[in-house]
Amino acid sequence: MKLATYRDGSRDGQLVVVSRDLGLAHYATAIASRLQQVLDDWNFLSPQLQDLSVALNQGRARQAFAFDARQCMAPLPRACQWADCLACVNHRVRLRQAGGAETPNRFFTEPWIDQRCSDDLQGAHDPVWPGADADADAAGLDFSAGLAVVTGDVARGASPAQALDGVRLLMLVNGWRLQALAPPDPDPVSSAAHQALAGAFSPVAVTPDELGDAWKGGRVHGTLQSTCNGKRVGGCETGPAMTFHFGQLISHLAQTRRLRAGCIVSSGPISPADAAQGQSCITEKRAVEMLAHGAPRTDFLGSGDTVHIEMTGRDGLSVFGAIAQRVGGPPAS
Repeated sequence: MKLATYRDGSRDGQLVVVSRDLGLAHYATAIASRLQQVLDDWNFLSPQLQDLSVALNQGRARQAFAFDARQCMAPLPRACQWADCLACVNHRVRLRQAGGAETPNRFFTEPWIDQRCSDDLQGAHDPVWPGADADADAAGLDFSAGLAVVTGDVARGASPAQALDGVRLLMLVNGWRLQALAPPDPDPVSSAAHQALAGAFSPVAVTPDELGDAWKGGRVHGTLQSTCNGKRVGGCETGPAMTFHFGQLISHLAQTRRLRAGCIVSSGPISPADAAQGQSCITEKRAVEMLAHGAPRTDFLGSGDTVHIEMTGRDGLSVFGAIAQRVGGPPAS
């Protein structure tokens, strides 16, 4: 099934079930008003939502209405935590090569994880704003197209296989960053709190069964399309690009603590081994240009620029809906 959160003036919005083709929606109020409620009581509430999803897709839901992705908040507008990982080691390898540094072996055996702010997540069509003290045209504003999962409860010390059993939903994510505020040394333990802006998520979150055989081995197998101002940046095959699958990422996060329902774990930018597929962020695109030409040729984003991120299935339909954002002014409080 596919789930979304509609704006209603509250912090957590209103839960809706969305049809497979993203054409129709139906309020889930009779079952649950918020997505977090469903995650907290998944075994009881998700079958009821699944029944509504079946009725909606079969045209039997009498109060269905046209789905409008522009009315969506993030599927989970605020989460208990968001762990942004580096699932694709190719990304870090290219950045270090462009800077003349070698890649330590530990990068290939242990995933890098960054704790991102999760109390105010963006909807897919929300404008991005670098902040009152940052000039969007000089802050090195960059998008980062990736995948994310939302978990149920995961026990401390869970194995990768056990961690995969905890995956409830999948989404697209755009992890905005200000590269001008990046730490000077790209070491896996370094971080800059103000470098990461609020992330944006796809209009809908989907259960793994919706993907069919495209969800295999803890990876989503599909092509993630990214454009800036209508120009292609990446058409990246997501499955082979992930050095670590989501079970490994969740398991690594749960080494010393249990995870509660509603935890978001994301892949970081999708980075295929074949650079011809493109990139999922401007930072890596500039690194590829540096390696090929001796200098970067692509500018970071500035005021008025747009980013579009989407994945289509084998049937040609959008799986998660599109993240379509514009660099603009401050969001409404």
